[in-house]
Amino acid sequence: MTVFHADLTPSPLSSQERGTRLPLPWQGGGQGGRFLGLALSFILLFLLAGCGGQVSPTPRPAVTPAPTAVHQPRSGAVSASAKIAPTQRAELSFPAAGRVQTVAVKEGDLVQAGAVLVSLEKAAAEAAVAQTQATLARAQAYLAELKAGPRPEELAAAQAAVDAAQAQLARVKEAARPEEIAAAEATLAAARAEMKKVQAGPDANVVAAAAADLANAQAALRQAQAAYDQIKGNTDAGRYPQALQLEQATNAVAAAQARYRQATQGPTAADLARGQAGVDQAVAGLAKVQAAARPADVAAAEAEVRRGQAQYDLLKAGARTETIAAAAADVAAAEAVLQHSRADLANTELRAPFAGTVAALKVNPGEMALPGQAALTLADLGHLWVETTDLSERDVARVALGRPATVFVEALGAQIPGRVARLAPQASVVAGDVVYTVVVELDNQPPGLRWGMSAEVEINAE
Repeated sequence: MTVFHADLTPSPLSSQERGTRLPLPWQGGGQGGRFLGLALSFILLFLLAGCGGQVSPTPRPAVTPAPTAVHQPRSGAVSASAKIAPTQRAELSFPAAGRVQTVAVKEGDLVQAGAVLVSLEKAAAEAAVAQTQATLARAQAYLAELKAGPRPEELAAAQAAVDAAQAQLARVKEAARPEEIAAAEATLAAARAEMKKVQAGPDANVVAAAAADLANAQAALRQAQAAYDQIKGNTDAGRYPQALQLEQATNAVAAAQARYRQATQGPTAADLARGQAGVDQAVAGLAKVQAAARPADVAAAEAEVRRGQAQYDLLKAGARTETIAAAAADVAAAEAVLQHSRADLANTELRAPFAGTVAALKVNPGEMALPGQAALTLADLGHLWVETTDLSERDVARVALGRPATVFVEALGAQIPGRVARLAPQASVVAGDVVYTVVVELDNQPPGLRWGMSAEVEINAE
C-alpha cells in the first residue's frame, strides 16, 4: 500500500525503506520500548558506579520520542502520504469583467445545484438581448413575407396596371381616325374664314342698311318733335302721348347712330386678336389629331404594357429561391447573435454547478470581478476522498485501479478502508522528486473528517 503526507514534503527514505527498517529496542513503536531503554541505561550506570573505579562515561544512546499514533506500514504494501480532499470542488469565476451587484451566499453556506451565488450588473446585457430579439423578429418577418408570396390585393393592383396600359395603347392607335381629322380641318377652315371676314372691314350692304335705319330714325324724331311742339305750352304737356313718342324717337336715333358707326368703323385690335386666337387653336387641334398615332407614341404605349405585364408576372412568381435562402441565413445569423447575447446575460450570474458548500468567498458587492479570477470556491464536503502527495515513481508500477487500500487519518486516530479509484497518467515534480497522484475512495466517511487533513495510505501491491 502507498501512504501520502498532506504537507507535500517527500520523505528522505523511499516507501520500501520505510516499510523494511526495524526499530531499535529503545525506539519501539510504543511507551514500553521507551521505558525499557531508560531502565537499561540506569542499570548500566549503577553497576559502573559500584565498582568504585574511575570509569570513563559511556555515551548514552539518543532516545527518539515516538510520535503519537504512528501508523506502521505492512510488509508488501505501497505507502504514501496523502491529504483529504472533496470529490467535487471548483474555483468559480466570471468569463467577462463586470461590477458585482449581489452576493447571495456567505462562506459555509450549503447551496443546491443551479443556485445563483454571485451576480453582476446586467443592464447592458439585457439591452443587448432586447436589441438582438428585435433584429431576429425583423428578419423572421421578412422571411415569412417572402415565403407567403404576393397577397391577392397586390396581384389585383398589378393586373389593373396592365389593363390601364393596354387601354392607353388602344387609345393611341385609334386617335387618328379619319372623321376626327375631318372635324379638326373643318374647325380650322371656319376660324380662318372668320378671320378673313374681320380683316376685310365693313360690308357695303351692312353700311347701307345702317345708314337707312339711321335716316328713318331721324325722320321719326322730327315728326315726333313737331307733334310735341304743338302741346308743349300746356302746363301738363308731359302727360300727353306726344311727349312719350318724342322720347322713343330720340332713343331710336341714338341706337341707329351706334349701329351706323359700328358698321363703318372697321375691325378693332381686340377683334383681330380674337380671330387670330381662334385660328391658332384650330391649327393646334388639327396637329394634335394628326400626330396622335405617331410610331413613337405607339411604341411607348406598347412598352408600358410589357412593363406592367412583367411586374405582374414577377409578383405572381414570388421570391426567388436564392432570396429566400439569403433571408433564412439572416434569420440564422440573428438567432446566433441572440444566443450569444443570452449567454452573455447568463454569464452575469455565477451559479452552482453542483450541490455543495461555499468554502471560500473572494468578492463583495461593488467590486470589479475580472475574467478568470476566482470569485468563489465550491466543494462537496459530504463526499471526501484521499489524494496522495508523494507516491514515488518506483512504487506506482505496483498500484492498480480497484486495489484495496487503508487510509490512516492521524488527526482522528482512525483507519478507513477504501479502494484505488484513479491513477494520474502524468507525473508531477515535488521538491525534485517525481511523484504520481493516486485517488482512493473511502468505504465510509467518519465524523470529523475534513478537507485538507493529513493522512497516510497503504495500498495492497500486486
